[in-house]
Amino acid sequence: MDLGIDGSATLVTAGTAGLGLASAEALAREGCDVAVCGRDADRLSRAEAHLEAIEGGEVLGVQADITKEGEIEGFVGKTIQEFGRLDHVVTSAGGPPSGSFLDTDDDDWYRAYDLLVMSVVRTVRAAHPTITEDGGGTIVNITSRSVQEVIDDLVLSNSVRRSVIGLMKTLSREFAPEVRANAVLPGAHETGRIEELVEDAVERGDYEEYEAGLEDWAEGIPLDRVGNPRELGEAVAWLSSDRSSYVNGTAIPVDGGSARSV
Repeated sequence: MDLGIDGSATLVTAGTAGLGLASAEALAREGCDVAVCGRDADRLSRAEAHLEAIEGGEVLGVQADITKEGEIEGFVGKTIQEFGRLDHVVTSAGGPPSGSFLDTDDDDWYRAYDLLVMSVVRTVRAAHPTITEDGGGTIVNITSRSVQEVIDDLVLSNSVRRSVIGLMKTLSREFAPEVRANAVLPGAHETGRIEELVEDAVERGDYEEYEAGLEDWAEGIPLDRVGNPRELGEAVAWLSSDRSSYVNGTAIPVDGGSARSV
């Protein structure tokens, strides 16, 4: 399906790996100019080359730490300068460390808040003046199914990510009708992180082969498999397009039906 966003300008925070990169790929396949940022220079370079090979729109990679205010503002500014416009913002971030409530201290909480919430606040604040021009645009926040249903030993993700949903819902009202704001709540997807965890488990002897480990990750998912990152990316691209023009202020699970809550 042609989403009709060819030639629009997009940015994806933490878009050099995982679901951020999958979202950037989907937008590039639709012909968007795409900017991504990441902390690691080598990973950033590989992501740029990968996106350029899609032969969509222009590609910009900026080395930036999304927990640092000046760097995220610089990323947004360079994107606008390079593309001359900004139509779509996609926020992504790595996950905070696992652990129970008693395993976390104040510094863990502040770091998680900077990573998951303030990165979104600062990105949107910097993008807002431009994204409202020329008919407006979209914001899509990639969070986690943990905002819908808590996951054991992920107290930071369970707690802090919910602030992003509250922010998204607020922006969907304050910025409308020029800008629509939505979120996606991914479940397990076969990203590099899950691949690494399964491969480590195979090396420890927990599984005889990679596929057996992946099947274990799929336990409890009604579709009987983990997701392909491309599937999440395409949901993000759809939310960034006029094909979803009456979808606003919504958090959409992309988890194969694994969440049991309503």
